[in-house]
Amino acid sequence: MKHLFFILLLSCCIGCWAAQEITIIPKPLRLTVEQGKFLLRPQTVISYEKELYPQAAYLQEVIAGSTGWDLKLQEGTAEGSAIHLETADKIRCAEGYELTVQPSGVRITGADAGGVFYGIQTLLQLFPSEIYSPFRQKNIVWEAPSVSVYDAPSHPWRGMMLDVARYFFDKDFVKKYIDMMAMYKMNKFQFHLIDDSGWRLEIKKYPKLTEVGAWAGKDQNRLGGYYTQEDIKEIIEYAKVRNVEVIPEIEFPAHMLSAVAAYPWLSCKGEPREVPTQHFISRDLICVGKESSFRFLQDVLDEMVALFPSHYINIGGDEAVYDNWEKCPKCQAVMKENGLKEASQLQGYLTNRVLQMMKAKERTVIGWEEIIKRGDLDGQVVALIWHNEKDTVMAVEKNHLAILTPATHAYLDFPEGKTPGEVKAATWMPPISIEKSYSLAAKDYSEGSHVLGVQGCMWSDQFIHGTILQEIVPINENRSENYVEYFTFPRMLALSEVGWTKEANRDYGDFAHRLTYHYARLDRKGCNYRVPEPFIASMKETPEGVTFTLSESVKGASIRYTTDGSYPTIHSPLYTSPVTVDTKNNFHAITVVSNRHYSLPIHFAYNYEDYKQYGEFAAEWKPALVSVEKPAPWKVDVTGKISGNGTYEVTFVQTEGNHGLEVSGINVFKRDERLVHIAQTQTVKKSQVAAFRFKIDSFEAGTPFYLDVQMAGVGGTNTNGAVFIRKISEE
Repeated sequence: MKHLFFILLLSCCIGCWAAQEITIIPKPLRLTVEQGKFLLRPQTVISYEKELYPQAAYLQEVIAGSTGWDLKLQEGTAEGSAIHLETADKIRCAEGYELTVQPSGVRITGADAGGVFYGIQTLLQLFPSEIYSPFRQKNIVWEAPSVSVYDAPSHPWRGMMLDVARYFFDKDFVKKYIDMMAMYKMNKFQFHLIDDSGWRLEIKKYPKLTEVGAWAGKDQNRLGGYYTQEDIKEIIEYAKVRNVEVIPEIEFPAHMLSAVAAYPWLSCKGEPREVPTQHFISRDLICVGKESSFRFLQDVLDEMVALFPSHYINIGGDEAVYDNWEKCPKCQAVMKENGLKEASQLQGYLTNRVLQMMKAKERTVIGWEEIIKRGDLDGQVVALIWHNEKDTVMAVEKNHLAILTPATHAYLDFPEGKTPGEVKAATWMPPISIEKSYSLAAKDYSEGSHVLGVQGCMWSDQFIHGTILQEIVPINENRSENYVEYFTFPRMLALSEVGWTKEANRDYGDFAHRLTYHYARLDRKGCNYRVPEPFIASMKETPEGVTFTLSESVKGASIRYTTDGSYPTIHSPLYTSPVTVDTKNNFHAITVVSNRHYSLPIHFAYNYEDYKQYGEFAAEWKPALVSVEKPAPWKVDVTGKISGNGTYEVTFVQTEGNHGLEVSGINVFKRDERLVHIAQTQTVKKSQVAAFRFKIDSFEAGTPFYLDVQMAGVGGTNTNGAVFIRKISEE
């Protein structure tokens, strides 16, 4: 109970801080602060136009949870203190709104229901953060400052993708994810329902898709799940009130092993398959040489169109490996009939046929950028640009539309940084900081623009790289949900502002300041966000050492620190003034939100700047890793550092110690498959590096790579050093 009291007290403190400033995210187009405050009382009425009852009921429910008051709902206008919801033609931009807060009442005028909903979100951000609590909060003065706001989105597409195919999340968590999106004015939810490792959508005509394709593993290790069509309807209705469009994504021609496991005849070979329990990209493509494949797609898409009201249907289309099409007589016959020279062009043939199916249903096809790179298409599609933000040029040149979701900025399964202790995450590209996400170069949208907006992607394939992240069923542990929230927040807030706020009004310093107040709101929503490390305001060299001046990254949270190189805890000294240490590497500090929620420590890694000619730092060895009796194995993770096919060089550099290191062999592994064996022996000394070269010709994005190094100390174990890797030539 004492711990609970401490958490509640600290949360209240954070909430008090957050009420002192207007810190709306995403930043509004225009905001004017006026005199006075609006006081929410039990007698306050929520009045509304008839068509806006769902939005009025939503606001009533949010307020009731935290205040304990069931405010009266009244259609039309109300006398006295009221929050009035209405639409008006004077707001010309879709989803735009005006919000007027005065001591006498609140008026939200939207261009449409979506605009009214976003006006509600801005109003909620004006109240103390406790307004988001699902439980009654006592002794809170529910005041909002008097303001006048005019606001409208810069882009029509402000999206998030949740991957439920690699790892299944139940409908309640999906609804929570949508609710968190809506809180920050994001309006497109890409529902990644199908992949190699799971088919999550009930299709009445093909029951084995969920009977077989939704499950992996056996007995107590069986994992999976799916959504019934009734579940989907419930999710869609929930999202509709929150102005979120639910866009279903299935996958073909690749990433559909779950369907092949259920119906082997879908593939070229027709051989039995199982839903995988570990991540990899299957080479089993849907066979384009069989008309039965197209009947299957037509049937599945017909049910999806009937179920999802979205104007868009996402067909995936990425990362196809065409080996089976090249060997399949039926696929080769289709190539010959259509004058195609390469198997990859069959994907364009497939996309065109689906394009016509969807055109007949008045739906627009979306897919990953590969769909506009694999053959000419007979109509306009929307491409998700995921390799590089500059690839939007392809869409413009081919008269297609595009959505910016580059892995470099918007793939939220990458960690925010390299701080030791970070949770397991994707490593095939560098970390993505909040500032990096915010720097996504989204130009303002205007009529005729080819780029519709931006989208973040939360992939869950990390769950099937091993068992580290799996749930513990007997104690109903929700580890997966906490993991997804940890990676999504707060970076989703950065992407929300990139999508909503005009380019000229975006400033990271200003955003970062406002963000410090929003962690209290995430707390109240029950969101397991990543707590940021304390800010380093200054770090100055002095005769006594290095003096650190810190500032809070979360308003109202405390900072704890150590100066002896050890990691701080919630019981470490409380930071109150600048701290001086002998060397910066011995200083660590954490942000403490509660006894159970705190940041990783500020960390200063060894400076390998002098060795950058050898490539990217991969790992370091210390005496504890070194044996002198016989060579011992050392596993070096190079996932992400091996970034494609080509020739690589691995270099061993000794930095400290009196003894050398003998490297007597290296094996290069992709997952559990040994690709390269190097039997060469080299000795590493302070004056002598050791370099080994190898070639990769079967690269797979998102797949783990590591080195198995055989090494031993020369004359002893007093040796420290680092391993670097660089790509010296393309294949």
